[in-house]
Amino acid sequence: MEELVKQIDALYAEFKKDAEAQIVKGNKAAGLRARKGALAISGLMKEFRKVSNESTKA
Repeated sequence: MEELVKQIDALYAEFKKDAEAQIVKGNKAAGLRARKGALAISGLMKEFRKVSNESTKA
């Protein structure tokens, strides 16, 4: 689970950078990367929820 949290942190840092580039500079490519990153983060968050639930049941 610790590795999963590290992956989420890394993806969020990239997402934040790209989202800010889109907002501040109007960078369309950064917006695309931010949306793609948001989907990846969403998938990892679902995986985190699954692993977290399993660890509390054990």
